[in-house]
Amino acid sequence: MKAALADQLARVNQAHLLRFWDELTEDQRRQLADDINAVPLDRLPHLTTVVRGEGAAETDLSNIQPPLVVSKSSVGRAEIEHGQSLIAAGKVAPFTVAGGQGTRLGFDGPKGAFEISPVKNKSLFRLFAEHIRATERRYDVELTWYIMTSPINHVDTVAYFETNRYFELTVERVKFFQQGVMPSFSTDGQILLADKHRLALSPDGHGGSLLALAQSGMLKDMAAKGIEHISYFQVDNPLVHCIDPAFIGLHDRSGSEMSSKSLAKADDFEKVGNFVMVGDQLRVIEYSNMPDKIATARNDDGSRKYDAGSIAIHLIRRAFVERLTADPAAFGLPWHRAVKKVPHVDLKSGTLVEPDEPNAVKLESFIFDALPLAQKPLVMEVERADEFSPVKNAEGVDSVATAKRDMSRRAAQWLQHAGVSVSRDADGYPPVACEISPMVALDADELKHKRLPKVVSNEPVYLGE
Repeated sequence: MKAALADQLARVNQAHLLRFWDELTEDQRRQLADDINAVPLDRLPHLTTVVRGEGAAETDLSNIQPPLVVSKSSVGRAEIEHGQSLIAAGKVAPFTVAGGQGTRLGFDGPKGAFEISPVKNKSLFRLFAEHIRATERRYDVELTWYIMTSPINHVDTVAYFETNRYFELTVERVKFFQQGVMPSFSTDGQILLADKHRLALSPDGHGGSLLALAQSGMLKDMAAKGIEHISYFQVDNPLVHCIDPAFIGLHDRSGSEMSSKSLAKADDFEKVGNFVMVGDQLRVIEYSNMPDKIATARNDDGSRKYDAGSIAIHLIRRAFVERLTADPAAFGLPWHRAVKKVPHVDLKSGTLVEPDEPNAVKLESFIFDALPLAQKPLVMEVERADEFSPVKNAEGVDSVATAKRDMSRRAAQWLQHAGVSVSRDADGYPPVACEISPMVALDADELKHKRLPKVVSNEPVYLGE
C-alpha cells in the first residue's frame, strides 16, 4: 500500500504526506490512505496554481449591468398550474445542502437538527419534512428528498432522522449522501496534515453538490424515478418554500436550465451574493468581492442599481447536472480561494501547530458559478418576509432571535390575510410568538380555507394538525 501511495504522491509533489508512515498503526495507515484517496490527485497540478493565487475564480467587472428580474407576484396562473402539474407528476425533488454543524449557534450537532420554530421549537429538518409531507398530501404524490451531508456530520444526521422516525416520511425516499472534500494547503501548495495519519480536509463547497449528486448515484436515482427538476436549498433558512409551484412553472415554461430566487437587498452591503449580467452571462458576485463603487451605485430615480440579492435557492434541471458532471475530471466550476487559520502537524517535529494568523489556503466551488454555463437562466424576485430569514449566528444579524421573530411575523401576516384580527407593530411583528405548521398551510391563500380563531390573543399561537 505504501509503495502505491508513494508513487501517486510523488507525481504531484506531495510525498511528505507519508512522512510519519512508519510510526502509524495499521488502522491509522488505512485512515491516511482513505484521506489521500478522497483527494482528486489528478487535479492537484491545477489546484496548486489556484492556491498560489494564479488561477482562482475572478469576474471581470468592467462590463456589468443589473439582471432582468421577474417578480413572483407577476407569475401567471398558467405557469403556477404548470408547476403544480409537474409536482403532481413526481417531476420535482427537494434537495437540501446540509453539510454544516451548528457550532456558530452554540449547538453541538448537525445544523439541520437545530431547534428554531418560535412556539414548538421544531428543528430545521422537521420544518422541511413537514413542508414535504404537506406537499405530498396536497398533490397526492410521493416525493424523494435528497440530503447532502458532509464527513463531519453524516453519521449524526442519519441518526437524527432515525431517532425521529424520519418525521413520518417514507424512509426509502429520504436519500442521504456525502459531499466531497478538499485538502487545506500551505501557501506554497503543500497539503497539510491535521494529524500524523489524517489530512487537513474540509468540505469542497456547495458547488461540489453537483458533482456529489453524480458520484453518489443520486442523479441515476432521479432519472430512474422520472425526476426532471431539482429544488435546491440550504439548510439554514426556516422560511424556505421547499417546493414552489410558481417558481417551478416559470422555470420549466421558460426553458431555463438553472433558475434562482432573489430579493431586494436590505442595504448596499448586505452579506448576500449579487446577481449581475457580465456581458450576456448571468453571474453572482459575492458581497466580499463587490467593489463599494458598484454596491452603492444608484439609478436615476435614486434606487439601488444592483439590488438583486441571492438567497441560495435554485431550480436545476437534472439533465443540466448530468451534462456538467459527465466527465468528473473536467468538472467546470471554478475554485475560490480563502486564506484561513488551519492547525497542522509540523513535518520536522511531528507536533501540532496552532497558528495565530491565517496560514493556509482552502478551496471551495460555489453553486452559483453554474449559472453562466446554463441555458436561459432566470431570476425570480420574492418577498423577504415570506421566504428568507437564515439562522447563521447566535446573536445579531441573521441570528436565532431574528429567525424566530421573522417566522412569527410571517405567521401573523398569513393569519391577517385569512381574516384573523392580529395586533402587529409598524414592522409587522406580533406581540406574541406565532407558528403555523406547514401541515396546516403551505401559503397564505391555503390558510384562508382553514378553521381559524377570530382574534389572536396575548398567548402564543400555534396552528398544527
